[in-house]
Amino acid sequence: MRIEFKNVIPNPIKNELNHLGGLWGNDLDFNSNEYTLIDARSGKGKSTFTSIIAGLRFDYTGDVFFEGKNIKNLSSYEWSVLRRSSFSFIFQDLQLFDKLTVKQNLLLKNQLTDFKKESEIKLLIEQVGLENKWDQVCGTLSLGQQQRVSIIRALLQPAKFLVIDEPFSHLDGINSSIAMDLIKSHCDKNEIGIILTSLGDKYSIEWDKIVQIA
Repeated sequence: MRIEFKNVIPNPIKNELNHLGGLWGNDLDFNSNEYTLIDARSGKGKSTFTSIIAGLRFDYTGDVFFEGKNIKNLSSYEWSVLRRSSFSFIFQDLQLFDKLTVKQNLLLKNQLTDFKKESEIKLLIEQVGLENKWDQVCGTLSLGQQQRVSIIRALLQPAKFLVIDEPFSHLDGINSSIAMDLIKSHCDKNEIGIILTSLGDKYSIEWDKIVQIA
């Protein structure tokens, strides 16, 4: 799958950009057989970029294409299909159901596509050190624990791209490394491309493409 950005400039930040370069105002493509790092300081539009790909924001000039089709012309049904089969997201705000348990949050997501068995999900939870939190309500977890649950949840569906917005902001170095290794192993196995936004950390990955936001 191919994503194309054609001279895209988000309206909310266009007056804050000192000059255009890298992601904004250029022609760029992202391919599902690549690992791409979006590297920029705070306030340069990394989360806006993620929201544009997710179809949550359209307040920009320029054009974005999925497989040659302008995303502004996609129907709600087409977006629904894309979010279920082609894109998985890890957002900064995590978007967990606070009143549901870890188990309920994860199984609810997995039921949409039956991508993994419950035993496989429990193994993932063990790998990030949350095996004793399976039946705990997510709203009572620490932010770092919630972030790990959010990361696991994103791995519970088929996808061509895993789009990740600063996924380790609440994790220490050890847990960040464990989570990144898990993400990379999952994407390698399932041939999923990664697009990850970062404040400068490259997470010891050999990136196919690094895009700077000026």
